[in-house]
Amino acid sequence: MKILGSAAGGAFPQWNCACENCRSVRTGKFRGKARTQTQVAICEESASWFLLGASPDLRAQIEATPELHPREGLRQSPITGVVFANADLDHVLGLLLLRELQPLRIYATASVRKILKEDNSFFRMLERVPAQVVWDEIALDSQFRLRDTKGEDSGIVCQAVSLNKHYPAYVLPERQAQLGSREASLGFVIESHTGKRLAYLPAVPGLDGAMLRQIDSCDVLLFDGTFWSDDELIRVQGGGQTAHAMGHLPVQETLSRLAEVKRPRKIFLHINNTNPMLDEASPQYRQVRGAGWEVAEDGWEFDL
Repeated sequence: MKILGSAAGGAFPQWNCACENCRSVRTGKFRGKARTQTQVAICEESASWFLLGASPDLRAQIEATPELHPREGLRQSPITGVVFANADLDHVLGLLLLRELQPLRIYATASVRKILKEDNSFFRMLERVPAQVVWDEIALDSQFRLRDTKGEDSGIVCQAVSLNKHYPAYVLPERQAQLGSREASLGFVIESHTGKRLAYLPAVPGLDGAMLRQIDSCDVLLFDGTFWSDDELIRVQGGGQTAHAMGHLPVQETLSRLAEVKRPRKIFLHINNTNPMLDEASPQYRQVRGAGWEVAEDGWEFDL
């Protein structure tokens, strides 16, 4: 598994942001690293790679990752599939960067497939030749196996977990009324052939007992680190929504709620540019590390 990108939408620094974090990283005075938008890639012994989402920064992320470069022939890619958790723009726009007649298998709920295939004509670029893209439907709470474009089993097993009932703002209200609310935003529990498990939960509005037990059954946890506090954007920008209103559990609360979860390696990702824990000289960063958590960086790699 590789973390290709670890920032929230807009990346870090964000192109139109002059908050203290963004100003400092541009001037080279920041005790921390720039980050691209959240993107994770997973692979088993078959050497076929699957993307969890498709970030707008995907082209640069692929070029920065030799394992994802073409290997043989004039046109080829080891990337064989994409698994979608939702239809958010910073989660799906990168799919359009993979439009050069490359066969792909896409895993998505029926709701996300309808939003992308039926409501957005841009995505017809993925269907210029027969079988350019194969769509596999995700059923909530059921396991599904990741297969390459030829149907060969990769050895990776996934289970989708419903996290949020809100669709992106660009989805028309009448369309939202037709879609299943539990399919709006997902997380995934991913199991390798060794039995090791990864929980990928980049946008978590809240925690209940069932989710806590599921997290504690995993070996690695990639968890929502978007905002440090509930009022972060309001304090930095002078207005806006709270973290909870945007569907994100603040890191401050997560540290307390998951303090008793001991089994997994706990890593925050999808980190907003305003989050003070990006600064490795900050008390927030020290608090995170002291609680046994890590702050994801682009390029990190793990074996499961």
